[in-house]
Amino acid sequence: MRKSLGLVGLALVMLLTVLPAFSQNCALCYTQAASAGARMIQALKSGILILVIPPTLASVGMVFIVHRKRNQVRRTENLDSYRLDW
Repeated sequence: MRKSLGLVGLALVMLLTVLPAFSQNCALCYTQAASAGARMIQALKSGILILVIPPTLASVGMVFIVHRKRNQVRRTENLDSYRLDW
């Protein structure tokens, strides 16, 4: 019971701390994008993708490498425990 209340409290805190992040906006960027033509808006969207894709790929790659290494370590630990039993 106490653990579930703690999880609910943690979830509420996380939800409430996200709200101020939505209000952060660059006024200059907003006015430039609003007054720009279709070509500028497309360039802005492309720039956002260029800035988002490399960190995302790096994060996915790191998770993949860590997961693979974890499995290798577990496999060698299991082999060592079998050798001790003989």
